[in-house]
Amino acid sequence: MILIALGANLASRAGPPLATLQAALRRLPEHGIAVAACSPFYQSAPVPASDQPAFVNAVARVETTLPPEGCLAALLAVEREFGRERRARWAARTLDLDLIDHEGRVLQAPGLTLPHPEAKRRAFVLVPLRDVAPDWRDPVSGVGIAALIEALPAETRRPPALAILKGEAYPI
Repeated sequence: MILIALGANLASRAGPPLATLQAALRRLPEHGIAVAACSPFYQSAPVPASDQPAFVNAVARVETTLPPEGCLAALLAVEREFGRERRARWAARTLDLDLIDHEGRVLQAPGLTLPHPEAKRRAFVLVPLRDVAPDWRDPVSGVGIAALIEALPAETRRPPALAILKGEAYPI
């Protein structure tokens, strides 16, 4: 199973953040990544807390023959297509595509750590990840998605901290 987290909180050439995420999902196949399923889109506060606009987030389950490094390169190329500039850590962004898991691999390489090291601490990743992979387990600890979500602070696990954007599911 290959999982990608999507996020945006600034408009891009495709429009507002939700439109950007939908357009990015449509671009992935042109980079050798087929979207098998996508969670609903969620709205979340920036992490760490700041005065940035709220983010729109989702997780997609994808299929590709690309190795992890090739998959990451493709994701970064799509980010650039939508105007992503990496100036400062945790800055507002037009598009963020994170490789969360690539077939359960545990990998530490320059520029790529699998599974994504912050995913298990982020409700805006775990909640939509549960939507597309309810049986997923962290490849390092073996802890399941339900337990990872329960370990989060209660105020981040459910709305209003994460509110589903109604009626905006990605059509597969």
